[in-house]
Amino acid sequence: MTAIIVTMLILAYLLIATGHLTGVNKAAIAMFLGTVGWVVYVCWGEDFVMAQHPSDYLEWLGGTTPTSDTVKQFIYNHVFLTYVGKAAAIVMFLLATMSIVELLNNNGCFDFISEWIRTRNSKRLLWTITFATFILSANLDNLTTTMTMLVIMHNILQNSRQRMYVGAAIVLAANCGGSFTVIGDPTGLILWGDGAVTASHFSAFLAIPAILAWVIPTIMINRELPDRLDTAWSPSPYRGDDTLLNRWQRIVMLIVGIGGLWFIPTFHNITKLAPFLGALCVLSVLWVVNEAFNHRLFQSGQMTQRRIPMSLQYGALQQMLFIMGIMLGMGVITETGVWADVADWFDTYIHDVWLMGIGAGLLSSLVDTFTIAISNISLYQVGVGDVAVNGVFWSVIAYTTAVGGCLLSVGSISGIALMKMEHVRLGWYVKHLTPKVLLGWIIGFVVLWIEFYLTNL
Repeated sequence: MTAIIVTMLILAYLLIATGHLTGVNKAAIAMFLGTVGWVVYVCWGEDFVMAQHPSDYLEWLGGTTPTSDTVKQFIYNHVFLTYVGKAAAIVMFLLATMSIVELLNNNGCFDFISEWIRTRNSKRLLWTITFATFILSANLDNLTTTMTMLVIMHNILQNSRQRMYVGAAIVLAANCGGSFTVIGDPTGLILWGDGAVTASHFSAFLAIPAILAWVIPTIMINRELPDRLDTAWSPSPYRGDDTLLNRWQRIVMLIVGIGGLWFIPTFHNITKLAPFLGALCVLSVLWVVNEAFNHRLFQSGQMTQRRIPMSLQYGALQQMLFIMGIMLGMGVITETGVWADVADWFDTYIHDVWLMGIGAGLLSSLVDTFTIAISNISLYQVGVGDVAVNGVFWSVIAYTTAVGGCLLSVGSISGIALMKMEHVRLGWYVKHLTPKVLLGWIIGFVVLWIEFYLTNL
């Protein structure tokens, strides 16, 4: 049965990697792996339980005779729900941050970005929109930030080739920005929730590599654009009734939303509760502020007319289901003991976290950023040495997979969103973007190595 579950994992990797060719949704593959994997596990549960949790199971039985039902009950209560809880915590955090973005966007809090980039100068437009993406993605969900910025960019630029270059820069900025904070990317959130990293240490070591991985390719992308871009400036987007908030009210909502997310690490350190509770608290406060500022519209019933872009709705749901499925799938692989065997093999024949990081980054460009990241994280428990709290392994994997996923346009959900929105072909991306991203990825990787080398002197 272990062989069957591992085969399912390998097939899932292949299907995820070729999703742009087959048209099969990544989320569907991940959910199939997560659900069917646990069904197979439960069918032969006694063998797995006696191999992984013999003492806990015998203590739980309390001298009673084991049966098929008791094994299933033990798996459900003591094994399965543990992984469900971890996956649900990440999904709930994403749900909260995506809802925060929705409230801010519906109230025109991101309209200032369009005002900042109201220019035909390619240098100013490119750097303004990617800088805003980098900052926002460090605090909000990568995909939601990417989709918001791509929509803004698409409504401004008229030339399809220029949109492909700027769109690729936006995806890169979102992935790099999300990689250096514990709340900006699901990988960092998992590491933080598991106690593998602390928020301040994680950001301190990954900030400079992430900035270099974003800035260096963006400089090269800027050289591919003409001095003057083909732009068209349309009126502010219509939201059903359109927002009636003035500039100061929008600033207040932005401060509550983004500033509240900055407080989440402090909330977690004080309470030791899951970060998603802090995100839900921020969402609830922002919700109250939203209703207070829009009370007249609520009374008239006009707020029900507001529309969320279908692309954002679909993308958000897809990412949440994808992460839930992958985390459940990784959980069942962990419970078979396969990841422990793989970790032993790495420790015996490679025993170099930097080589493992390079391999993880390259694989993430072919398969998927989050899938490869969580696969590597699942290999080890927090311990000593390279996998101690704030150990080098966690930072290396977080950086290499996040940026490595941009080496190809199919390496992340954000990249696939760009392919669909701007009709970017994989061959064009490899020719015009991959070398640029690769250079930034390597330089950031070297700087990360220097940082840890100097720290250990």
